[in-house]
Amino acid sequence: MARDMSDKDILKMELDQLKKEVSTSRTAVSASVKETIDFVEATSAEDPLIKGVPEDKNPFKEKGGCIIT
Repeated sequence: MARDMSDKDILKMELDQLKKEVSTSRTAVSASVKETIDFVEATSAEDPLIKGVPEDKNPFKEKGGCIIT
């Protein structure tokens, strides 16, 4: 895509992207971490990675074994 564009067009795209990034609101990591911890603790009871998946609802459960005779 960049090969089809002039240097001026590429610089304009970069400038537009930088303007978007500058206007993005920032949050302190300490505040974000607290919110993330609260969210994880609140939803951990339903999280299948923590709680596990019931055998009857596990789509990856082996349907049968392999028998070599």
